[in-house]
Parts: sequence; structure tokens; C-alpha cells
Amino acid sequence: MKQHLVFAILCIVLLQVSCTKKQKAEVEQEAVKRPNIIYVLADDLGIGDVKVFNNNGKIKTPNLDNLAAGGMIFTDAHTSSSVCTPTRYGILTGRYNWRSRLKSGVLTGTSKALIPNSRATVASFLKENGYYTGFIGKWHLGWDWAKTQKDSLLGNGWNPGDYKNIDFSKPIKNGPNDVGFDYAYGHSGSLDMAPYVYVENGMPTTIPDTVTVDKGKYTWWREGPTSPDFVHEDVTPNFFRRSFNFIKEQAKNEKPFFLYLALPSPHTPILPTEEWLGKSGLNPYADFVMEVDGYMGQLQAAIKEAGIEENTIVIFTSDNGCSPQADYKALAAFDHNPSSIYRGHKADIFEGGHRVPFIVKWPEMVKAGSVSGKTICTTDLFATCADIVNAKLTDNEAEDSFSMLPLLTNNGKMFKREAIIHSSINGSFAIRQGDYKLVMAPGSAGWSFPKPNSKDVVSLPEIQLYNLVTDPGEMQNIYKEHPEKVTELKTLLENQILEGRSTPGKAQENDSVANWKQINWISKNK
Repeated sequence: MKQHLVFAILCIVLLQVSCTKKQKAEVEQEAVKRPNIIYVLADDLGIGDVKVFNNNGKIKTPNLDNLAAGGMIFTDAHTSSSVCTPTRYGILTGRYNWRSRLKSGVLTGTSKALIPNSRATVASFLKENGYYTGFIGKWHLGWDWAKTQKDSLLGNGWNPGDYKNIDFSKPIKNGPNDVGFDYAYGHSGSLDMAPYVYVENGMPTTIPDTVTVDKGKYTWWREGPTSPDFVHEDVTPNFFRRSFNFIKEQAKNEKPFFLYLALPSPHTPILPTEEWLGKSGLNPYADFVMEVDGYMGQLQAAIKEAGIEENTIVIFTSDNGCSPQADYKALAAFDHNPSSIYRGHKADIFEGGHRVPFIVKWPEMVKAGSVSGKTICTTDLFATCADIVNAKLTDNEAEDSFSMLPLLTNNGKMFKREAIIHSSINGSFAIRQGDYKLVMAPGSAGWSFPKPNSKDVVSLPEIQLYNLVTDPGEMQNIYKEHPEKVTELKTLLENQILEGRSTPGKAQENDSVANWKQINWISKNK
């Protein structure tokens, strides 16, 4: 009897071991099939600056057009904010930026980390699901510099003397490596924000030995400490070169990889290299756009040469609309508008502030030459990646992210996003659902006419309603003609703000809600 029992137990153990080995083999096989993901984020590139999105555009972008021809373009894609830092927060966390402590504006080169280590990011999520994760480029989400003395203070990052208490000989804390990136190389703020120092895996690569500044119309950057290996004109080429090497090395491994390539261009300082200067025949900004396009061609070549083109997803977009620093007037002389048919530009609540070029190429899954008119947001990356790896999100992950995988695989009816919330540089809100967009502010809420707190907005109504199908240029405020639509959209906006999420799931808390002046319009009984 005992012999039979021992034999039965042995059989069960062997069966369990066999099943475990089989499951492990299936998981490993699944990991091999998972696509590599490369997310390229341009900086201040307008939707009208990429030819495939603007037939009337005068800037030549053959490589981005080629990328689009091999994949899918999204004609109604938006960033979660019309400025840099907030959009980057949304991309990595899948959460609207204004749910964080940053309710308006952007961070600087000295700002403390905005993303807490406890919050899941696309990088940490993919890392947990078998990916090797890399960041190269402009971070602009804050990290904690080492200080010369523990109790010393750093300035706010706007003035030349704000960096004197940074100890560049010691590692930073709470940087990209702490929120999920296996490899990280980049600089802290925008390319016009000091300190001008590369940090690799938490450690400054060299100690600054000089102070630089540029006051040119296009080429300007703020005065600040500069490392000997940090050459402003070479930052964009440097990031691309390192990305090519990253792709080459990771292609040799069975493990899939995620690369977040955050460009500092064509943001100021506008610094096309000698090879590209004058190529556009328009102005230095257009030259800089062409340089980015040229390097995107080299990126595609690097992917192909590495033998991973078929199952590599390449996503190209911008962090907001084009900046007025591009000189809209000079470009208009050549009949080029970086915002295309849309009103406004970077910083604005108008479409020109947050409607951006968005291209996805994935030869194995996405039909070449595809076009989607669905409304998407840059926060949607997180849920898309979760869908790709077939992993579930918890209630406090990617609260404003909707998977785009159904759109990429020609199953659009399964795409769940029904509305999108926009925010401007001063934290003003707008909500878009279907044809209609409701703006909870007068004027641009940004940098274009009519500007906030100016005499031009005094006589304007506090809300704006536009039908973007019949009026894509947002010229006719129809809030009086459609009071029921105003009420409907305002109620939806209130609910999605207060519930801490726009996706289905358990309600979450927004951060730092005290004195949140941008939501004073919300009903007091909520």
C-alpha cells in the first residue's frame, strides 16, 4: 500500500515538474516573439512640419514620410499637455500630468524628481515583463543632484547662480534608473537649461570645467556650467549615435528591448550642424527639422541592419506643438505653417499646442500605408505595451491610458478611448469628445493671442466650445448655441478629474489637490 502511495506521489511531482518546464518554455518562447519597442519623442515639432501630415508644408521630410508609408499615421493624435515636462510624465506613467504635483509650467535642470519611485512606468512595467529597457536623451522630469553640503540649497534653475551647490563628482538620485530603466544616458532639462552635463546610469560623465552661454536669435541657451564632453551642436547627433549602438547591441540578445529616445530637437537652441545648415532654404529651424529627419533615416537603417525590422515597433511623435521660437513669421514668408491648419502653437490649449504628428511602424502587425482618424493621446503608450505583452494593469497604474493595439491590428471597434483631456502651460483644461471640444478658459491659455491675464481676454467668455469637424481652426465659439453640449462635456470633465482616472477601475487620488486653482470652476457639491 505504501509503495503505491509513494509511486503516486512521485508521478504527481514529475508531472508538476514537467508542466512547470513546459510553462517556462512557453513563457520564454512568448518573450522571444514579443516586439522590440522604440519610442522616439521629438521636441517642439509641429504637426505641420512633417510633410505626410501637411501637404502644404515646405520642409522636406523624406525619411519620416518613408516611416509613415511603411506603417500607420494617426491624424488626430494629441499630447497630454502643450508643454514638455507634463507630456513626458504622461508618456511614461500613462497618467494625465495634472494629476501629479505639477499643475502648470515645466521643470528645470535643477528640479527634483517628479515621478516617485513607487509609481509604475512603461519602463518598469516592461522590465518586469522580460524587457531590457533603455533611455537616451532629454529627461526633463527632474532628478536629485548631489549637493556640496547636505543642507545646501539649489536655485530654481533659471539663473546663472542656481547651480553652485551641485556636486557633480557624485551620483544623482531618483533618476531614470530608479523608475525602470536598465540603461540611462542623457541630460536633466531642455538643451537651453543648465547644467549642461551628461549623466550615465546615475553618474555625471565628466565634471563641468567651464561656463557657457549663447544669446543668438535661434541658437540661444542660458548661462550655466558645462562639461568638456557636452557640445550643444553635437547633442542630437550624439543621442542618435548612442541609440544606433544600443539597437545593435540589444539585437544580439534574445530578450526584447524598449528604447525611449527623447530628442532635445528641434527645440531651442536651434543648432543644425554644418551638414544641414541652409539645406531647407527656409530658416535654421527648418534646417534642424531636416536634420532630425535625416537621423530618423539612419535609425531605420540601423534597425534593418540589425535584422530586427519585422518585429520592431517604431513610434515617432512630438512632445507638443511647435514653439514660436521657430519664427512663424519667417516661415510664413515661405508659406509654411508648423501648426498646419490648426490654431495656436506650443503652450496653448488650442489644437496647435497639442495636436502632433504620430507614426507607428511595425511590419509584422501593422499594414503599410495605414491611416487612423481615431483620437489618441501620448498617455496611451502604457496600456498599449501592457496589451502587447498580455499583462494586466492594477488600479493605480496607467489611469489615463487606453490600448492602441486594436487600432494597430485593424480592430478599431475594440479601441476604448471616448474622450481626451487637454491642458495648457498655465494648467487650464479642455475636453474633447467626438466632434466637440470644450475649453474651460478664455483665449489661448498659453502664449498665442489672446494671452491669459491680458486686456484681450477681459471681454471674452470664460468657456469655449468648438466643432472641430466643421471648424478645425477653432474660430467660431458656439457655446451659446449648444448649452446642452457644454453641460455634457463639463460634467464628463469634472468626473474624470475628480475620480483620479479616465479608464475603468477603482477611483484614485490626485496628487497635491490643495489650492488647485485651475479647477475652481468645478461644482462645489462634488
